[in-house]
Amino acid sequence: MKPVLVRSTLAFSALVLALSGCLQDGSAISPSHAANGTPAGVAPPAAQAPQAPANRYGLPDFSSLVEQVGPAVVNISVTQKVARGGATAGEDPFAGDPFYDFLRRFGVPVPGMPGNGGGGNRSPEQIQQGVGSGFIVSADGYVLTNAHVVDGAGEVTVRLTDKREFKAKVVGTDKRTDVALLKIDANGLPYVRTGDAEHSKVGEWVVAMGSPFGFENTVTAGIISAKARRLPDENYVPFIQTDVAINPGNSGGPLFNLAGEVIGINSQIYSRSGGFMGISFAIPIDVAMKVKDQLQKYGKVSRGRLGVTIQGLDAELAQNFGLDKAAGALVANVEPGSPAEKGGLQAGDVVLGVNGQKVDNSADLPRIIGEQKPGTVVRLSVWRDRKARDITVTLGEQTGEKVLAATPDRKNDGAGNKLGLAGRALTAQEASRLGIPGGIVVEGVSGPAAKAGLQNGDVILGINNQGITSVEQFRKLLDAAGNRFALLIQRGGNRIFLPIRIG
Repeated sequence: MKPVLVRSTLAFSALVLALSGCLQDGSAISPSHAANGTPAGVAPPAAQAPQAPANRYGLPDFSSLVEQVGPAVVNISVTQKVARGGATAGEDPFAGDPFYDFLRRFGVPVPGMPGNGGGGNRSPEQIQQGVGSGFIVSADGYVLTNAHVVDGAGEVTVRLTDKREFKAKVVGTDKRTDVALLKIDANGLPYVRTGDAEHSKVGEWVVAMGSPFGFENTVTAGIISAKARRLPDENYVPFIQTDVAINPGNSGGPLFNLAGEVIGINSQIYSRSGGFMGISFAIPIDVAMKVKDQLQKYGKVSRGRLGVTIQGLDAELAQNFGLDKAAGALVANVEPGSPAEKGGLQAGDVVLGVNGQKVDNSADLPRIIGEQKPGTVVRLSVWRDRKARDITVTLGEQTGEKVLAATPDRKNDGAGNKLGLAGRALTAQEASRLGIPGGIVVEGVSGPAAKAGLQNGDVILGINNQGITSVEQFRKLLDAAGNRFALLIQRGGNRIFLPIRIG
């Protein structure tokens, strides 16, 4: 079974509340209360950071940390009305829900559910409830959580550790980073201190707090497993990977370092089963706070835009472009009329930096550009024709940078000529339809062409940044290219460079 990324919010109908009540009545698990009914205030940023002392076994003791920062962590419950049209005739719409199965097995009635005394008259709509986590970032009631926790919610309730409940206003959400900002009507609240996620270290102890499966104020611990982890379709977040136990309901909760500072927002898990399997991901707090500031001020997030399609560099591509290491973002296509085109950026350029900030990985570029406001003038450090140069671009409003795979799939080698390619020149009508001056359409691949990932239907536009419009021109450039070169191809609506090695 292929593992998938799972956002760790759990949506269900009145299940956590019923399960919680059942456990409390049975006194197997009793509700927790603060010692004096009032939570200890969380120290403001200027205060001395709490530390996690080692116990007699040499392992850290998190109890003092939890005591100090715990009151700033909140439980978030959401409700929304949904139509009952999702289930076919005779099908139980709650089938497969572990909480419903649990309640049904032990005969616990759940209002609104079929059978077991749960109510026979079903309305055209049903109320769905979900749980998530969050944390207070200012004393006047601003709360951070995940966007997917409150997405589509009709009502949002924030519950503090002292059992106070507040109806929350969703100030704004940003789906690109999965960050949401809430506001509750309260003052003098305990709040967290933010740390420096960039300088955290792999192997460092971290602590997560939240409400997995609705169990409020749950604490789990582990270590940072990796940093700046790039996930599919997540171009704006360099995730912190940990082995901290994260489950449905933990979404939006804080990830603390041992100084009691928030360094991330727990967001996703990597799982084959849908539950925790040892890998979880958190949004770095610096990314989240930049989003928070824009949401608080404007109610939305605006990002700068270049208007390019980019891809990653592997060692072969870097060598073909004359770079000594595989770093930067390779520009595969420049959109007509885009800020990039107006600034002079070209396909085949490798962006190495923005305003002096290095672009080590292709995924860095969308994030760095996205952090700039539309209309900002940026200086791009560009590698072109085996030389470095600077280009100035005035950014537009972002609608979405396209990021392609860093390296193509490799196929088995086969027989053929030097390149192992069969093709023909595009007709004038085909070139006009594609909006290009010309190229070679691929009609058969083997040998090095197949190994590089070239496919039937690809259109070859150039070799090593030199455009081609005829078969004869292609042959001449191919003969002069040697045994290592890069082909610029168009596949569907995307353009990418493929590194070719012959021999």
